[in-house]
Amino acid sequence: MTAGGPIVVYVDADACPVKDEVYRVAQRYGLAVKVVANSPIAVPREPWIERVVVSEGPDVADDWIAERAGAGAIVVTADIPLAARTVKAGAATLAPNGRIFDAGSIGMALATRNLMDDIRSAGGQTRGPPAFAARDRSAFLSAMDLTVNRLKRAGYGG
Repeated sequence: MTAGGPIVVYVDADACPVKDEVYRVAQRYGLAVKVVANSPIAVPREPWIERVVVSEGPDVADDWIAERAGAGAIVVTADIPLAARTVKAGAATLAPNGRIFDAGSIGMALATRNLMDDIRSAGGQTRGPPAFAARDRSAFLSAMDLTVNRLKRAGYGG
């Protein structure tokens, strides 16, 4: 995407708890949304929301998003490796709990994720992520609003 281009929101939709919040913010700002999943999921019938169903398989949805998201895009995902790919491509990347991934934070997030994966692979037990709470939904809405406004100030969405 070039500066001045539209802001497109890519949602890694499998198990995403904030799809309704994405739709609300996107409607308010006039953004296009692409909801990407491995199987058909219900999305509102709006011309600015596109449901993208990719083939089954590991990382197929991630690959679809990563190949398209770049500067001026917003990616919503809880998948740390996908977040690392989209941050590297220049996309604004948010977790459903409102965490903003950027060049300064993605390295640590990826290292922590890989460490936990190694511990589990070695037979160790780790705690899963905390339960999604109302404060996470609120933090996401704030982060999404902040991100859209930052991109608009940078010349996107015009």
